[in-house]
Amino acid sequence: MEKVRPQWGHQRQFVLACISYAVGLGNVWRFPYLCQLYGGGIASVVVSFFGTIYYNVINAWSFWYLFHSFQDPLPWSVCPLNGNHTGYEEECEKASSTQYFWYRKTLNISPSIQETGAVQWEPALCLILAWLMVYLCILRGTESTGKVVYFTALLPYCVLIIYLIRGLTLHGATNGLMYMFTPKMEQLANPKTWVNAATQIFFSLGLGFGSLIAFASYNEPSSNCQKHAITVSLINSSTSIFASIVTFSIYGFKATFNYESCLNKVILLLTNSFDLEDGSVTASNLEQVKDYLASTDPSRYSEVFPLIKNCSLESELDTAVQGTGLAFIVYTEAIKNMEVSQLWSVLYFFMLLVLGMGSMLGNTAAILTPLTDSKVITSHLPKEAISGLLCLVSCVVGLVFTMEAGNYWFDIFNDYAATLSLLLIVLVETIALCYVYGLRRFENELQAMTGRALNWYWKAMWACVSPLLIIGLLFFYLSDYILTGTLQYQAWDATQGQLVTKDYPAYALAVIGLLVASSTMCIPLVALGTFIMHRCKRGDTAPVA
Repeated sequence: MEKVRPQWGHQRQFVLACISYAVGLGNVWRFPYLCQLYGGGIASVVVSFFGTIYYNVINAWSFWYLFHSFQDPLPWSVCPLNGNHTGYEEECEKASSTQYFWYRKTLNISPSIQETGAVQWEPALCLILAWLMVYLCILRGTESTGKVVYFTALLPYCVLIIYLIRGLTLHGATNGLMYMFTPKMEQLANPKTWVNAATQIFFSLGLGFGSLIAFASYNEPSSNCQKHAITVSLINSSTSIFASIVTFSIYGFKATFNYESCLNKVILLLTNSFDLEDGSVTASNLEQVKDYLASTDPSRYSEVFPLIKNCSLESELDTAVQGTGLAFIVYTEAIKNMEVSQLWSVLYFFMLLVLGMGSMLGNTAAILTPLTDSKVITSHLPKEAISGLLCLVSCVVGLVFTMEAGNYWFDIFNDYAATLSLLLIVLVETIALCYVYGLRRFENELQAMTGRALNWYWKAMWACVSPLLIIGLLFFYLSDYILTGTLQYQAWDATQGQLVTKDYPAYALAVIGLLVASSTMCIPLVALGTFIMHRCKRGDTAPVA
């Protein structure tokens, strides 16, 4: 039986409706007595749509790596031979085998964003496969999505536990864990660290996207949402710490392996250059031997010195990366050095694929729920067709990310499509609920639903602490970009085998501006438009004197 939505009474209730419609409270009407809205939260839908467009490319890359994980040896474990079979590819030798496979074999990346290039058909096919899987999962709506979510949420824990056991037994794992739990005050004092941490929380909890609201809107009114909020937050934070332990144990293994390989190369160089006895130079006495050789044979040592690398475990640990670099370069470099590397590679990329699919289900639900709730749309199209059109449009637009310059556009969407928008959306949601609708009224609604009075902690957080923290984050976020000046990006230089910093061209800056404005401007524009329409209707229905 369809739920009846209560009628609005007060003017400020209508103002809340305007704001909520714009920022993403579009499905809250499913909780009786809170608000009645027609349609969806446009700002949240726009942000979620941007997320679905680019995020599924990660699943396409996961498919690509998963398919290659069954090869022996792993294709990213060694550099390929050059055309003459007289040596290795120059680009791979200057970089590394994992970087070469990522930038050249997977992305076939161009030197800059201006050189667009053609669509790479292999990643494009993987992207189509990824969208086909998403469509099959959302075909029947929430009924099928809910069942799939159980699998996508629980399976990664099983894989993480396996990786935890394996990671803690790896040589050098303790180095990574010590690095993880050792606080760095200079980083903690950097406001950008807290902005990045808050952004990560927003993404991991789904704040501002509308996915939580979309799924929660199908709960019964008597559902204890307060308990659910605490449970989800605790599980999210615990999972982050748990996954970090797994990550840094493997990261420590990778750093230690590279550090010891560097030492072995230096030892071999000194042994061969000075005709030393095998085994006479070890890691423990390397510095003493270098000092001795420099004093006894300075001329030869000065010739060899430029070839001696400065090996440092701390520097290896400090070369941390994030995003796609962590998933597809650092992890693959660690996996290739493990025993039975194919098994660990299959497990890892299957887990990454399942996690990505779980995120996609949340994003698509945030879009489909308001669309399928609209009688105007559902009267012309069935839910299956709406889901299919969403996947088709997103897949076609997503093909941009499979071009040679696609990774640069992926970074633009990843960096600018949601971060500022999410902060603004959640801030307006909080202010609208506490100060427009009224915190006391909202407290009464929650008490009617859960049967419990609202704790003072929640009221203090919603009314004061959370808005101030979000405003502070917005200030640091904007000031960081103002102080930075011209926006820049990391481009791959094949001749050097490394990333170089370049300025974004004017049209890329315009796209960044449109990405930010297209969602944030929904808040004032839609609220103002709805308010004007309401005033016009009131004027038309006003009694004639």
